[in-house]
Amino acid sequence: MKNENTRNMVIFAVCTAVILILYQVFYMGPVAAQRKAMQEAAAAEAQEQTAAAAGTPTAGIPTSTGATGPVTFVTDRTKALGNVARIPVSTPTLQGSLSLQGGRIDDLFLKNYRQTIDPTSPYEELFRPQGMEHAYFAQFGWTGPNVPGGVPGANTVWRLTAGSTLTPTTPVTLTWDNGQGLRFTRVLSVDARYMFTVTDTVANLGTAPITIAPYGRVERQGVPPALGKTQILHEGGIGTFSKGDGFATTQLKYGDWAKKPRQEFDSTGGWLGITDKYWMAALIPPQDEAIQAEFRVTDAATYDIHEARMLGAARTIQPGRQVTEVQHLFAGAKRNEILSGYEKQYDLPRFIYAIDWGFLFFLTRPIFLLVEFFYGVVGNFGVAILLLTLTIKLIMFPLANKSYESLSKMRKLQPLMEKIKEQHKDDPQAQQKATMELYQKEKINPLAGCLPILVQIPVFYALYKVLYVTIEMRHAPFFGWIRDLSAPDPTNIWNLFGLIPWDPSTAPLINGLISHHAGGGFTLALSVLAILYGLTMWLQQAMNPPATDPVQRQIFMFMPLIFTFIMANFPAGLLVYWAWNNILSIGQQYFIMHRFGAENPIDDFIGKLKKAPA
Repeated sequence: MKNENTRNMVIFAVCTAVILILYQVFYMGPVAAQRKAMQEAAAAEAQEQTAAAAGTPTAGIPTSTGATGPVTFVTDRTKALGNVARIPVSTPTLQGSLSLQGGRIDDLFLKNYRQTIDPTSPYEELFRPQGMEHAYFAQFGWTGPNVPGGVPGANTVWRLTAGSTLTPTTPVTLTWDNGQGLRFTRVLSVDARYMFTVTDTVANLGTAPITIAPYGRVERQGVPPALGKTQILHEGGIGTFSKGDGFATTQLKYGDWAKKPRQEFDSTGGWLGITDKYWMAALIPPQDEAIQAEFRVTDAATYDIHEARMLGAARTIQPGRQVTEVQHLFAGAKRNEILSGYEKQYDLPRFIYAIDWGFLFFLTRPIFLLVEFFYGVVGNFGVAILLLTLTIKLIMFPLANKSYESLSKMRKLQPLMEKIKEQHKDDPQAQQKATMELYQKEKINPLAGCLPILVQIPVFYALYKVLYVTIEMRHAPFFGWIRDLSAPDPTNIWNLFGLIPWDPSTAPLINGLISHHAGGGFTLALSVLAILYGLTMWLQQAMNPPATDPVQRQIFMFMPLIFTFIMANFPAGLLVYWAWNNILSIGQQYFIMHRFGAENPIDDFIGKLKKAPA
């Protein structure tokens, strides 16, 4: 029975691999974020400050606004906003304000997205003003060596000279005069979605030429606790820079960023910024301009400042002349069609990959586009997932048919195989020879049953990735109690699915065992979808030939129960896919087994019903 044992061991290995993948790849275990090893950045900061104090020419970007020593953060946003004059920002998708101090874009909310599925919950916050904990903003300006009168800095208060509210149809104009012949003018505009345009003009009204360079930066002062905790998703620094004849995308998770707090890139065009799961702030220079891009971590003790910043090419302005620099800032939600549109409009390299499609992007993106297509037809992402599952089953139909035919034949031959095992129980070689002869006679491939499992693993991962990273799936309802396909099924067996007025998660001793954790994890939080998934997995397994080895048989018997608990914490959309996939597989396998006359649990159950007394 060596060949039979080999088949069982392969199936066992595949199932074991699935479990390991679910725990090590799919689950959102905390990332060990280390915030040490800042000596390199500190030394660089000190060198820059020494050079500036000595009058040595430097074109470095000014020091971060947060690096000023200890501070007491304010919790009242109104108080933080009230410290400086502001210009309201109002678009169909954004609400907030920008600060005249430093010309910072530092107060933004996303009007199309709420913090929870409750339609009255607050808007999602993107930018947060200076003075609050975890301040987050974007800033643009100029830097240059020994400019008489200086250039506008982080604390410079600009003057509003045109416009009153920044909208898609009404730009605003800011000006600042350094008192020694330089006049800085900034025109800020925004489209109806998430793209800001910053047009900076510097006029030299003096008598001597000056040399300056434009810069931009996105600054996050401290990483909020909820960010950077998942293995399957990238959050942190991100950028696409020119490399040879093409472009390459760099992703810098917060933990890796802290270990190497200063990383530099030379590029022509490209973009860089800081990304969260669903949102991103990205600097976009002119695509024909050479830039120096940098990811930097500074002041870890107080602010833990993370910056994505870029420095443009230096230019000399002769007396009586002026120069203009146009930069862009993307600040908003990472929707596929929006990023794709900006990629085409501004000729941005790989901008669509701001969405973390993962290493199986060649599967993840097509699956997303197919789900989105079905959604456009039916108007429900849950139904779209059902249609996606049906499409995948149709594509794999020939392969699955061959596999189920082989399994049906093996199940039908199970009594003969047991007879061979009994006849040659003391002669393994004769047992193997007789089994191989039986396989050859019946034209059976014992390993064919593994193929559907192997093929489904990358599809499973790709769909999980789509559900987890695409904002289109966020807060997308299905039917009934499933109001968010990207979150776990909220039902719980421990309160009879809501019939008992008790929340088990409030019990101090078992809260950690039954509470849902973002992205998965083993808990006792059984749900309706998880139970349905477990039952379909059990039935599908019962239709396969049983393992001959008693230990393997016991392991396979407990796998549906184990996976029922494991899958309870996965997104509801994934359970909808997997349970529906199991149901379709059971139907296909039953049809083939019935055609071949193979014994199966469905026919057995129907037979018992027929024999039962009326």
